Amino acid sequence: MTAQLDHLVLAAVTLDEGVAWCEQTLGITPGPGGQHALMGTHNRLFSIATAEFPLAYFEIIAIDPAAPPPARRRWFDLDDAAVQARVRRDGPQLVHWVARVDDAPAAVASLRARGIDRGAVIAASRPTPQGLLQWQITVREDGQRLLDGCLPTLIQWGAVHPATAMPASGVTLLSFDLQHPQADTLASACQALGLSGVPVQPGPARLRARLQTPKGALQICS
Repeated sequence: MTAQLDHLVLAAVTLDEGVAWCEQTLGITPGPGGQHALMGTHNRLFSIATAEFPLAYFEIIAIDPAAPPPARRRWFDLDDAAVQARVRRDGPQLVHWVARVDDAPAAVASLRARGIDRGAVIAASRPTPQGLLQWQITVREDGQRLLDGCLPTLIQWGAVHPATAMPASGVTLLSFDLQHPQADTLASACQALGLSGVPVQPGPARLRARLQTPKGALQICS
């Protein structure tokens, strides 16, 4: 089993706030995204791919005020009161990441064997100008990210990966690492997924991405 970093997730109260954060912090305007009818969310995207992180991209996501409330808890803890309060107070912030796998059910089973319930594998899609984008993704009934967002959500793409249609953005991912009080559990889970290139160390919960941007090298932390 192998896994790779697929994308980083930045939560915002509104998508406009997320776009403004991106322009002010990273020096670029994010590319288009779309709506997720299943979850009542919408996003903007841009590539951060490098040779070490092929097809990696950055997702700015927010609850879509025009969408009807979903019948379930939204992904990435977007319905969690503490997460919502923190984003309202401190502004858009890195909250999670998603790892790409070739066999999502097998990856979920591997984590379950280690006592980790990553959630059910559900089918999702959204329309794009190039056609319907389809994927399978792990989402728990309670919407939780697990381990303060450090344990990745798992995604298995259909025939098309969205990053193949993304132009170079001017931002690239230099490195990504994780820190958590339960570092052994987190490292064991990453090993079970066959994930490499994402170091794990003990300490207060934190995701850290180092990015090369038009404003120079900088780091974004959860």
